[in-house]
Amino acid sequence: IACHIAYTNKNTHDIIQKGLLTSPMYSGEIESVGPRYCPSIEDEVVRFAERDGHQIFIEPEGLTTYEVYPNGISTSLSYEVQQDFVHSIKGLENCHITRPGYAIEYDFFDPRDLKNTLETKAIASLFFAGQINGTTGYEEAGAQGLIAGINAALQVQGREAWSPRRDEAYIGVLIDDLITRGTQEPYRMFTSRAEYRLSLRQDNADLRLTEIGRRLGCVDDQRWELFSKKRDAIEKEQARLKSHWLQANSDAALQFAERFDTKLEREYNAMDLLNRPEVDYEQLTKIIGQAIEDKSVVEQINIQAKYAGYLTRQQLEIEKQRQHENAKIPATLNYDQVTGLSNELRQKLLDIRPETLGQASRIPGMTPAAISLLLVHIKKH
Repeated sequence: IACHIAYTNKNTHDIIQKGLLTSPMYSGEIESVGPRYCPSIEDEVVRFAERDGHQIFIEPEGLTTYEVYPNGISTSLSYEVQQDFVHSIKGLENCHITRPGYAIEYDFFDPRDLKNTLETKAIASLFFAGQINGTTGYEEAGAQGLIAGINAALQVQGREAWSPRRDEAYIGVLIDDLITRGTQEPYRMFTSRAEYRLSLRQDNADLRLTEIGRRLGCVDDQRWELFSKKRDAIEKEQARLKSHWLQANSDAALQFAERFDTKLEREYNAMDLLNRPEVDYEQLTKIIGQAIEDKSVVEQINIQAKYAGYLTRQQLEIEKQRQHENAKIPATLNYDQVTGLSNELRQKLLDIRPETLGQASRIPGMTPAAISLLLVHIKKH
């Protein structure tokens, strides 16, 4: 289905500038801050006054409709101003607005008053998910719904709650950020927010989470069977490569030297050779034989081999961090009795009431010394 591109122009910007006070975001009627990464056209015109035009994607709403969505000119200006500035855009002079743009201001629940299961601390069995927790919509909202729904079901079944760690999933990063730091604007998830993103790749999401999903009851038999076959195939082939040795001066070693212009001075197993950046699985198996055809399995074998050293180092960091990450802080802990804490940090701990030392360590302004004081106090009591 074909999309088109249009552009605002100087006349468009002049109309918007003159009509700014018809927008509740600029008149003061709405005081909230909009999503940083989805600015309205009036925000773009004000913030980038030096620009003469902004790009608009004209997206058909469907195969059987004449309606199009002008992606890039979201607005809360008055209907009259909207008509004027839309008609000033080349190609849209004669268009009819079927649904005007608008702005909404919604209340949100301070996510620092949530547990990592998204259950409220104040009211047992009440779970919140989505924009009400201060996030943007779509993926962020859907991710929270998944975790809140899982934990609501687990609670009904009398089973132990579950929430992903920061090193397990981006959902874990999102929830941990929200419940420990809160947010001053609609929160959006970025890979840069995760400290372990080398492990949180899109290609290994199934390897990270399918076994957990199966235990929780979220993975059906068909999906589990497909995953198990892939996981077992990866492990079996990795074991084969580790046990297949190439002797120096052997026929295989000579073929390797000819193909990769590198002479093997000693004995290597095939996995050691695959770790090298210039060697890939397909080329290597032409020498040692028995190549696997499943591309998803081959992809994982290549990636895990190439990043083996980095992944091992990151896993050591994760395990070191995890030593105290899950150390529980009693809900009834009296922070006034923790000697050595500054008044500022004591107040932050009282306000947020972290559930674990890991959460406490990520509260803005928290120090390693304060975490040590908490750990000592918890062990004593």
